Amino acid sequence: MMGAFGGAMAGLSKGVPLPIEIKLHQKSRVLEVAFADGKTFRLPCEFLRVYSPSAEVRGHGPGQEVLQTGKKNIEITRVEPVGHYAVQLTFSDSHDTGIYSWDLLYDYGVRQEEMWRHYLKRMEAAGASREPQKP
Repeated sequence: MMGAFGGAMAGLSKGVPLPIEIKLHQKSRVLEVAFADGKTFRLPCEFLRVYSPSAEVRGHGPGQEVLQTGKKNIEITRVEPVGHYAVQLTFSDSHDTGIYSWDLLYDYGVRQEEMWRHYLKRMEAAGASREPQKP
C-alpha cells in the first residue's frame, strides 16, 4: 500500500492531473487512485492485468494485442514507484513488465466501462474464459 505522494510530480502530458494517493485494497482486489482534480478511480486488478501496457500484452503494433484469459482472480502483489511519473505493478501470476504512467491510469479510469465491455466482447468472440485454467 502506498501513502499520499508529496511534492511536485511530473506527469507525462500537460493537463493530466497527478495522483495524490494510491491504495491497494487486497481483499477486494482493487487499486484505488485519487487524482488532484478530485476524481478517484477504483481499478480492479483483473482490469489492470488484462490491459497491461507491456509489450507482452499489447504486442509490438496495432492488431498484435494478446488476449489475456483466466485472470479473474489475479491480485497485485507489489506497487513500486517509477520515477515521478508511474508505478510498476507486480501481479500474482508474476507479470511485472507493465509501467502504468499517471496519464495511463487516469485514461483507464475515465474509459474503464467502455474498455471492460470491449474486453468481454473479445473474450466471448474467442470462446475464452476469465476463470483460471485448472491444471
